[in-house]
Amino acid sequence: MTVLEKLNLGLVGACKRGGSFARAIAHLGNTRIHAVCDIDATHLPETAERMGADEAYTDYEEMLEYASVDAVIIGTPMHLHVPQAVAALRRGVHVLSEVTAGVSLEECQQLVAACKASTATYMMAENYIYTRPNVLVRELVRQGLFGETYYAEGEYIHELKELNELTPWRRVWQTGVNGVTYGTHSLGPILQWMPGERVVAVCCAGSGHHYRDPRGNWYENEDSCVMLCKMRRGGLAKVRVDMLSDRPHAMTNYQLQGTDGCYESPRAPGERHRIWLRHRARDANTWMDLDELEAYLPEEYRSLEDVARASGHGGGDFYAVWEFVQAVVNGCLPPIGIHEAMDLTLPGLVSQQSIREGGRWLEVPDSRDW
Repeated sequence: MTVLEKLNLGLVGACKRGGSFARAIAHLGNTRIHAVCDIDATHLPETAERMGADEAYTDYEEMLEYASVDAVIIGTPMHLHVPQAVAALRRGVHVLSEVTAGVSLEECQQLVAACKASTATYMMAENYIYTRPNVLVRELVRQGLFGETYYAEGEYIHELKELNELTPWRRVWQTGVNGVTYGTHSLGPILQWMPGERVVAVCCAGSGHHYRDPRGNWYENEDSCVMLCKMRRGGLAKVRVDMLSDRPHAMTNYQLQGTDGCYESPRAPGERHRIWLRHRARDANTWMDLDELEAYLPEEYRSLEDVARASGHGGGDFYAVWEFVQAVVNGCLPPIGIHEAMDLTLPGLVSQQSIREGGRWLEVPDSRDW
């Protein structure tokens, strides 16, 4: 296609998660929602009308067969991401997939093989890399103000017991498996703050079981799981995921340490993003507010903020869709292509084996070698 043509999108999971993506697509002039797909037949007609879609399907394979879509956005439960992405890639249809990329190592191998065999673009929609503070820290790293970054922390603390019952797939794939089952929101920013790195080994341990589901069964996932990640060049990252403990949400906790700077995100409303940079600090023991450095925010990001705010996850959904469309239309590599998606997904999958084996350090495969 040329830059003057409309990119016809198929939005999968349109009645639920797809809504945030739809708000982002509405602001892209060269893109339109051509077809929507969801198993919720009751609400699908209204969803299609609201989104301006020409066609609506309750069967994904039928949509791929009969709708003339150039790309699909997959906003379905985790265990459907790989089979739906592979089905599209085999037809030469571009894919933007929700996180995580897959729920098993075997699935991930199938996805990598499908990407290699396809002419279509694959991107994973890790939206936390696009939040304003995370983008600003990434730019400060890129300009060398942190020196060499060698340690980071990321935490996703989001009590989801009630949501487990409303979306039962979470009870199977998030809290029904022990280990770090949903770690991409933490690893996404961290790996961008450690450019050129990837996780080569992990170990994982949990805090035990303290909560039962409404049927009286213990959740298989231990309440707080912590995964230590050893980087290729020797750096270290700690990822904590807790979707069960009773406490206020704190989904975007991060820390970064470099030879010339460090950063700590707020842990509760009203707290500030704290940063210390050797070459900007007033002294060795005084934090700065991250907002004092907003002049470093990339102009391209800043120019899109007003429209981005209308979509979900602090504008992250918009930027993910925007960069996906740019990659497809211009034929360039997406920021979270297949191997970057594996870099974010595989450590969590290996952590599930590590916690079964008492926290043993295990190697994380590199999908580039598959």
